[in-house]
Amino acid sequence: MSKSNQARLGLPALTALVVGGIIGSGIFSLPQNMAEGAGAGAILIAWAITFIGMLTLTRIFQWLSSTRPDLDDGVYGYAREGFGEYLGFNAAWGYWISAWVGNAGYLVVLFSALGSFGLFAFFGDGTTWQALVGELAVLWLVHAFVLHGVHNAALTNTIVTLAKIVPIGLFILCAALAFRVDVFRIDFWGNPALGSIVRQVETTMLYTVWVFLGIESATVYASHAKHMADVSRATLIGFVITLLLLVCVSVLSLGVVPQHELAQMKNPSMAQVMAAAVGPWGATLINLGLIVSVAGALLAWTLLAVEMLYLASRGTGNTAPALFGRTNAADTPAPALWLTNSLISLLLLVAFFNASGYNALIQLATSMALIPYLLCAGFCLKLVLRQPRPLLLVMAALGTFYGVWLIYAAGLKYLLLSMILYAPGLGFFIRARRQRGLTRFSNTGERIASVLVLGLAAIALWMVSSGRLGL
Repeated sequence: MSKSNQARLGLPALTALVVGGIIGSGIFSLPQNMAEGAGAGAILIAWAITFIGMLTLTRIFQWLSSTRPDLDDGVYGYAREGFGEYLGFNAAWGYWISAWVGNAGYLVVLFSALGSFGLFAFFGDGTTWQALVGELAVLWLVHAFVLHGVHNAALTNTIVTLAKIVPIGLFILCAALAFRVDVFRIDFWGNPALGSIVRQVETTMLYTVWVFLGIESATVYASHAKHMADVSRATLIGFVITLLLLVCVSVLSLGVVPQHELAQMKNPSMAQVMAAAVGPWGATLINLGLIVSVAGALLAWTLLAVEMLYLASRGTGNTAPALFGRTNAADTPAPALWLTNSLISLLLLVAFFNASGYNALIQLATSMALIPYLLCAGFCLKLVLRQPRPLLLVMAALGTFYGVWLIYAAGLKYLLLSMILYAPGLGFFIRARRQRGLTRFSNTGERIASVLVLGLAAIALWMVSSGRLGL
């Protein structure tokens, strides 16, 4: 999308896209999510692994944005350049699906927060029919807003991001004052029902990755940046800010409420922890903060989802149908936006009839982002191996290993479920190749990859139909 320099995004707006993308609903449910499958000791280990892994991914995105400024389409561009058109398309496809599935989760938890207020108790945990109607209404209001221009939506996101940090900062302060070491030590290494330390750490990994999804947001919007150097700076600044907030919320909560009680809390659990620390008014404040935060994250991830599908569809080298590479008079990728929000509406209906709540949706969303992250780390490793530099080589190797570890930690269940969602993308890819007058695949490797995706998807569908697999 062509833009004047005045209409491009500077460092504050890019940083807000990173922080706004990361800080959504996840942080408000993080205390219960982490405590549900692990004790304090395992949670600390999980955060240490996440810190190292996400720091390497952050540095990888920084390095790639400065070393290859010609690739201004983020995750999609890196994967395509490194592994060819089909895997590049799948990086965009997986990231796009992760974004809109995550948005469905945001809408569920938004109305769950509203349901905590007596006046809106009919919203329940966000899965009642009243909540469904509200979720669809909010979704299409955001749709109408984004249709009027991506740039204005990005500036609005900056303001909302600043507003959402205030209640989170207040929670950290109150939790720190109410923190008790004796409470923190209860079942420090978890009770026997949680399994081994290794298993506890693995159980938490999808949640730690979920709350960090969006670390690459600035690179996705690199084509909108005033200066490519701002993309690198925004990525690192956003990582530092969000890491401090996430770790403080997760760890301090364990010193306010014992792990076994925290694990049983209704989400958003941060509100109940705040109530335990300061009284009922604290829960009200956090629920209000959640509403603002999720509204901002919904906007940020709508922008990211639409942009990713647009990037794969634009230009003469498109790997997704050219229709989704078109923009309207406000420079918004309208066809991509319509498809994205239509699918979110469909998923909300499916979740309603199958009683799938927030946790199930975010775990599925996270699993879809794992392969794009691995491909980006692998591309970095390929570049560094051509001109070995010890520190960069270690960083790229760690990032690649972390990507493999995440897929392993997520487990076979989510790998198979993700293949069900990756498989339909093949039709989009082949359609784009035909539009360009090309054969279905460029090489044998792409054919093998497509057969693998379809085969795993077929196995997953058989397991779902036989009741062996499900959310």
